[in-house]
Amino acid sequence: MKITILTKEPGEEDEIIIKCDNLDPSIMNLLNNLKATNTKMSFFKDNKINLIEQKDIFYFESVDDNVFAYTKDDVFETKSKLYMLEEQLPKNTFFRANKAVILNLDKIKSLSPAFSGRFEATLVNGYRVIISRNYVAKLKELLDIK
Repeated sequence: MKITILTKEPGEEDEIIIKCDNLDPSIMNLLNNLKATNTKMSFFKDNKINLIEQKDIFYFESVDDNVFAYTKDDVFETKSKLYMLEEQLPKNTFFRANKAVILNLDKIKSLSPAFSGRFEATLVNGYRVIISRNYVAKLKELLDIK
């Protein structure tokens, strides 16, 4: 891969151009990382708006039509739906684990097989999340598990 950096003319906007035959996973990861520059998200708790870094979020969970963001020590509510978060969050970091959960891959401590082709992820805070068998193949691909 060749990288070229050019100095822009005064008044020109910053621009990134990618030339490739196809968008392979490494290029998609690069694009997702570039899109993730705004890493703070707003959440609600105790009638306050809280700004939380994406890296501090362990997972999102949908419960009774409400979506919550879980950090190490706190739980916050968001007005976004899970499908909206799934589109906005970096694909190389956040992963749909099951119908009700989006998981931060960086917070996984260990994985173990569960019954019926599912996996169980143990997070660094000890919490456990079931990975539905429908999402196991994608998880293995993201984590490069053979």
